[in-house]
Amino acid sequence: MGITYNLQKVKEKIPKEVTLVAVSKTKPIEDIKEAYEQGIRDFGENKVQELMSKYDEMNSDVRWHLIGHLQVNKVKYIVGKVFLIHSLDSIKLLKEIEKRYTNEGLKADVLIYVNIGREESKTGILEENLEALLDECQKCNSVNVKGLMAVIPVGDDNSNRHYFRKMKAIFDDLKHKNIKNVDMKYLSMGMTHDYEIAIAEGANIVRVGEGIFGKRDYNKI
Repeated sequence: MGITYNLQKVKEKIPKEVTLVAVSKTKPIEDIKEAYEQGIRDFGENKVQELMSKYDEMNSDVRWHLIGHLQVNKVKYIVGKVFLIHSLDSIKLLKEIEKRYTNEGLKADVLIYVNIGREESKTGILEENLEALLDECQKCNSVNVKGLMAVIPVGDDNSNRHYFRKMKAIFDDLKHKNIKNVDMKYLSMGMTHDYEIAIAEGANIVRVGEGIFGKRDYNKI
């Protein structure tokens, strides 16, 4: 089964109001172009270096999403090149994004990455530290928080639903608060094996990689 077939099957399960981000990490530019020909415009990359290597190879209407952990020293490379940063997870990173985008006279749209499963193996901010980060966001001139992102723990359908519901509750709570520079527009959660449950629980961005492009070969990175 090829990319075109896979995309048709995935699209059948995703409502029009939900954005499908095709996660193209480790995949060659030819695969990305095939997805582009099938109407995909949102592509997600985990690593800054890989995103940069593909950026100039694609049309200007592609919306690049940085979905992996963003190191502070890599922010300078993506200014003006990404549609949405999914992985804001610290005040230190926030300040670097603010500085770099201000220097270029640009605005950064970001999602706050919440470590909803409290997994030590993952980055992301813990729920109890969210308020302090949001307080700092209000002081920014060049960063707009557009929502939340989560990578939930591996589990069964019930476990997945539990974490997605927790994220939706946080999202809804913040949506009704008047916080400067914060607009809860996007809830990015759900990947190849659980995106249907994520959508049912309120996700409006899903990140699908293997379900579109097939298994990844990390030796090709």
